[in-house]
Formats: sequence, C-alpha cells, structure tokens
Amino acid sequence: MTDNAGQSAQTEHASARPEQMMRDKAYDRIETLLNSGELKPGQLVSQRELVTLTGTTLGSVREAIARFQTEGLLVALPKRGLMVPSMDVQFVREAYELRKVLELAAVEAAMQYLPQDLIADWIREFETARDVAPGQDQRQADEIQRLDWEMHNALIGAMQNQLALNVYRVNSIKIRMAVQYRLRVTPFNAERIGREHLAFLVPMRDGHIENAKRALERHIENSLTLALGGTVPSDTE
Repeated sequence: MTDNAGQSAQTEHASARPEQMMRDKAYDRIETLLNSGELKPGQLVSQRELVTLTGTTLGSVREAIARFQTEGLLVALPKRGLMVPSMDVQFVREAYELRKVLELAAVEAAMQYLPQDLIADWIREFETARDVAPGQDQRQADEIQRLDWEMHNALIGAMQNQLALNVYRVNSIKIRMAVQYRLRVTPFNAERIGREHLAFLVPMRDGHIENAKRALERHIENSLTLALGGTVPSDTE
C-alpha cells in the first residue's frame, strides 16, 4: 500500500515537472522580450500573440501574465488585451528611486564580499569604455551595456538576500525598458558611462565607502535625468 502511494506521488511529481518547465519558459521568454525591447512601452499584445512569441501554451502564458500583472509589468485593458506600461514620469522615477535605495544599501556588502579581482576587472573594462572614441562600433557599446547590467546585478547579489534580489530583478526589467526606450549605451556616451562607473568602483576597491556611495548615487541620478529626457554634462547624445 505504501509502495503504491509512493509510486503514485512520484508519477504525479514527474508529470508536474514538464508543466512547471513550460510555465517557467513562458515567464522567462516574456521577461526577455521586455528586457530586449521587443515588447515596447505602450505596446498592446494579446495572449495568443504571447503564445506565439514564447513558443509555449496558452495556460502557461496566462500564468505568466498573472505574475507580470502583479509585478506591474503588464496591464490588462478590457476588450483590448494587454499593454506594456508606458514610460511615464512616475513609472520611470519610481523605478530609479527603488534602484538607488537597493544599490546604495548593497555597496558595503559588495566591498566586503565581492572578490577584489572582480572589482579590478570591472575597473579595467570601464577604463576601456571611458577611452572609447565617439563613433566607434556599436558592438563595443553593447558589450559595455552588458557589463553594466552584470556589474549592478552583482552588487545586489553581494547582499546574499534573496528577497532583495527578487525585488531588484523585477525593478531591473523596468529600468531596462527605460534604457531600451531612450537610454542605450552608444559610442557617443560610452566615455561618460565609463567615467561614472570608475567614480564609484575605484573608491570601492580602495575601501572608501562614503565616496563610493556618493559617486554611485550621482550615477543613478544622472541615469534618471536622461531617462526622463534631460541632459547631463559631457554627454553628447
């Protein structure tokens, strides 16, 4: 009797795995579409379109949609379908304000737990970015963008707090939507981006926590200004 019950539980668990994998695939694929700009701010999209775009099932897409609605990343419009949130001032400002709170809180942990070799590697990479000449290959700028996101994620990861990491992940989707909309790294702004990152990475390497925090805060505030359509010094975009 016990063996039969155990076998039944194992069978149910095995049958549930493909369904969970499909749900995860639907969510991950929609997240990628938002991060990459394939789903744009203000765009309308139907559940059926998302099934095609994700290569999953309608049931999996519906479960993913429910999560994205809870996270504020998709909005249901009666009789019209789903909409990617518009990049209005409040949406952008709130995303960057939350980013600032989380990243400033992470600086001390990053200085304590991240390997010094990793920080040194970032410094070398952003020194290269600082020296990029305007008009150079966009592929190099795209690599700087990848490094930028990777580095900021690592800062939060250093906190070793799964709740903070989950909140930051969702907020990062909103930030990347703003980036794809009007804030991409290009060969014309790579110098400023490299310089701003060095301004907080070098103090982190040298153990100057307050200097690192002040420079990181300036970097995030500059990014917010640009995301809202403003300008900052030494940015020729």
